[in-house]
Amino acid sequence: MQKFDNIRPFYDAEVNEAIHSSVNHPMMKAMMDFTFPDVDDAVWKEQLKKTHSIRDFQCNFIYQSVQKVLEKSSEGLTTSGFEKLEKNTSYLFISNHRDIILDTSLLNKCLFDHGLVMTASAIGDNLVKKTFLKTLSKLNRNFLVQRGLAPRELLESSKLMSEYIGQLLLRENRSVWIAQREGRTKDGNDATHSGVLKMLAMGSDVPKITDYFKKIKIVPVSISYEYDPTDALKMPQLIAEANDEIYIKEKNEDFITLLSGIIGQKKHIHIHVGDILDTELDKIAEEFDNNNKQVQAIAQAIDDSILQSYKLWPTNFIAFDLLYKTEKYKHLYTENEKSIFERRLEMRIDVSNPLIMESFLAMYANPVVNKSKYENAI
Repeated sequence: MQKFDNIRPFYDAEVNEAIHSSVNHPMMKAMMDFTFPDVDDAVWKEQLKKTHSIRDFQCNFIYQSVQKVLEKSSEGLTTSGFEKLEKNTSYLFISNHRDIILDTSLLNKCLFDHGLVMTASAIGDNLVKKTFLKTLSKLNRNFLVQRGLAPRELLESSKLMSEYIGQLLLRENRSVWIAQREGRTKDGNDATHSGVLKMLAMGSDVPKITDYFKKIKIVPVSISYEYDPTDALKMPQLIAEANDEIYIKEKNEDFITLLSGIIGQKKHIHIHVGDILDTELDKIAEEFDNNNKQVQAIAQAIDDSILQSYKLWPTNFIAFDLLYKTEKYKHLYTENEKSIFERRLEMRIDVSNPLIMESFLAMYANPVVNKSKYENAI
């Protein structure tokens, strides 16, 4: 098991020592002051020092932090589909990815509320370069995805990660969350990258990948925020890509985005868990005889589930009508909602720049475009 040491979260036996090393860190204080504003430092420190398992840390501290984030920065979280999942059962949740921390934190809150197995969750090692953040992520059952590797190292890293994910799902009965692509979707076009599925297939212990994917129980997850608190922060990269330029991140950009996602206003949030991929995999196995075509078809099946069940908000319909200069969806929002959205637009971006304006509106409008491709989906 030592081969997973560089990527795995803490074992429960390591939790208490890790907490003691972090309890006096200023970022721990900031997090606890936010979560428990009326509790004296000595009280939460004492409680933390008595914590000896990841589950206790998640239930007593992280869950409370997520509740506070929802209370302070949203108008509520709604869910659908969780009642179809079975208790004491592990699933591989493949999700569209909007926010660095919240996507997986909110899913785990919902799993906990429904009495289901919470996840070990993939996180890019570029996001946890600071020692405290790495410790916190390992306390919250994150495992590391190694970024920026040379091709040969990337292959080795992918093999290790697929083996670890298989170990969690099939031997430890631990659910896993992984994004459908590397990095967050910045333009609103949610699409599963075949590379993610190829990585997962490396851990297969059976000849047919469709059989392996049935075994690990893939559940597509669709998460949507009425307002993306990091929408304006995504603009520089989208503009660079539109101009065929290589985008280089600013120092601390990931950390600023991470914080903005947590504390920025989101209004309403919805999480839908789809059906386990099962009969779709049988059809794909019958229809395609080579692995590449099967992987593409599986990616499409995941996309179909995520896009059809994606919850659209007034902001999406307003952006669509503004972008395409139409009134097609006027019946799905009020004039007041439209004026609030336009005011937000003016406050967050340079509306005199047509490329920025178009990119910003497309980020909200693309989910409407994608969902409208399915019959009766809107």
